[in-house]
Amino acid sequence: MSDHSLRTYDSVLDLLPSAENPTPIVRLQRVTGFEHATVYAKLEWYNPFGAVKDRVAANLIRDAEEHGETLQNLVEPTSGNTGIGLAMVSNNRHYGFAATLSREIPLEKRTALRLFGTQLHELDDALCPMPGQPEGAMARAAELGEQPGWKQLNQYQNPANPEAHYRTTGPEIWRQTGGAVTHFVASLGTCGTITGTGRYLKEQNPAVTVIGVHPTDGHDIPGVRSRRALALTDFFTPEAYDALVEITDDEAYALCRKLHVEESLIAGPSCALALAGALRTVPDEPGVVAVVVFPDNAWKYLSSFRRHLPDLFPPEETAAVRPPANPFAEHLDAAFALAKNGPDVIDVSEAKRLLDAGVPVIDVRNPDEVARVRIDASLNMPLPELSKGSTAGLPGDHSGPVVTICAAGTRSLYALLLLKAQGYHEVKSVDGGMAAWVEAGLPTTR
Repeated sequence: MSDHSLRTYDSVLDLLPSAENPTPIVRLQRVTGFEHATVYAKLEWYNPFGAVKDRVAANLIRDAEEHGETLQNLVEPTSGNTGIGLAMVSNNRHYGFAATLSREIPLEKRTALRLFGTQLHELDDALCPMPGQPEGAMARAAELGEQPGWKQLNQYQNPANPEAHYRTTGPEIWRQTGGAVTHFVASLGTCGTITGTGRYLKEQNPAVTVIGVHPTDGHDIPGVRSRRALALTDFFTPEAYDALVEITDDEAYALCRKLHVEESLIAGPSCALALAGALRTVPDEPGVVAVVVFPDNAWKYLSSFRRHLPDLFPPEETAAVRPPANPFAEHLDAAFALAKNGPDVIDVSEAKRLLDAGVPVIDVRNPDEVARVRIDASLNMPLPELSKGSTAGLPGDHSGPVVTICAAGTRSLYALLLLKAQGYHEVKSVDGGMAAWVEAGLPTTR
């Protein structure tokens, strides 16, 4: 029989945290610079498989089993940690598991997933998978999940994600601080942690301040989302948070180094991201007790540290460089980069002005994305169709202006190049896509 007091367990899953068996909180002594406020780091790498996402993985499977679903093979899009948790819980349950994820995910995470028996599908996508990328992790997982014997639990839309934190993380923090917690801080990815934990804590004391921390656009911190990407995230409920803070890569990685050296905490970059946001917003006042979620440790991010803290790595011998399969591919990449920063990329206010003037807006997202939120007068022409040379439904006048839009501004730029290749002279791509449109409060249809 499992016994928390003796740390003796019948199953590794019995190590999963709860109010009676919480992950530890450790008071930060040096890096805060505070004289009065108390700041605790909640060390989520003490979960059995090394990350806060173990809570979500276990609750997704528990919820499905309790609802009587037949589980045989599971598939999930992931930035790594949920995939690792699902792989290990699936191993315990004798389920098969496949993960779809970006090739930009650190090699350490991808290798770990293979070690844990995962069938891995590596794709071109953002670090944290985004909805609607036609060849992205979410679309591939949805496709696999439709196969006989397969099931996608979908951490991005399944309420069992924030419920995991409502059931465990919130009660743990409340008990560990004796109800004295005044501020709760978490980095933002799927937003299950902040939404579930924040809801529980505010039910105990509405005065608890809930703070969400996100990176800048184009960041290099796995597992978290920028403000634009959050606009398309189901569990992102900013009205339920008291503050949102943006932190740069440089701030996060520099603070990450300090956490190791000054606090002896083996924190990953998203831990430092959250703490940097806390230090910017939590007041240094008597009676303040802040708890900051530290999602996982540093070991899965050594390749990320190589990019941002290169002084940690000695010079290596130059490896032999293989010639690329397409020796001209670099020129295509250069063309895309030039177009991204060129005069044909417009912001949402200019796009709205053109729309009001009657200029056609071509939405190149997939139909399922468009069904969730769209611009009322837009024409849906998915990027794969444009790539095949289809112009069905497009304006016949190639000399007139056309605006392209997608989820975040990448596919629409490819659409711009494709349309120009087919003779359309005046094509504009919307920077930030629908995420920026929604964030700006411009009209949409759902």
